[in-house]
Amino acid sequence: MAKLFLVRHGQSLWNLENRFTGWQDIDITEVGIEEARKAGIALKKERIDIAFTSALIRAQHTLNLILEETGNTHIPVVTDKALNERSYGNLEGLNKAETALKYGDEQVHTWRRSYDVVPPGGESLKDTYNRVIPYFEAQIVPPLRLGKNVLVVAHGNSLRALIMYLEHLSPEEILEREIATGVPLTYFFDENFHVSRVENE
Repeated sequence: MAKLFLVRHGQSLWNLENRFTGWQDIDITEVGIEEARKAGIALKKERIDIAFTSALIRAQHTLNLILEETGNTHIPVVTDKALNERSYGNLEGLNKAETALKYGDEQVHTWRRSYDVVPPGGESLKDTYNRVIPYFEAQIVPPLRLGKNVLVVAHGNSLRALIMYLEHLSPEEILEREIATGVPLTYFFDENFHVSRVENE
């Protein structure tokens, strides 16, 4: 059966500066480039038939580096904002520690780590789930059902939404899940298209 590879983009400049990034188009750092290349090396022996990524440069740059390392620069690549990071709205660009001083640790923790609380002008994880999963079902599931191996390079929260769906996790369970930058996660499916195994590369 087909495999689904999920990779969170390499470290971005605003990851490094501890800022809320969301839909801001911030590229990856030198560390992020190295993480992307390591992801490519980890996936080098895998067949990749098609790739999907977001409309944001940090995910696209990471994907391009992975495809270079794996020798898959010729495969189809589909870009869509449905896979973008969760929007943090008015918080985007703000330092997380300074924001906690302004609004209080508890409020910022709630904005970041609750399932359905919306930060000012932004999206909750539930909102992100409700845009990512219909796209996944309509665009990514069909090639998987045809037996194609699919690579998705996206973001912490858009991937959380996918993992929640694939592993049937509760809102509480998914909020505890950390997704490392540049580390491939591989999903294997059985003949009924249920997840049969998950591996970290």
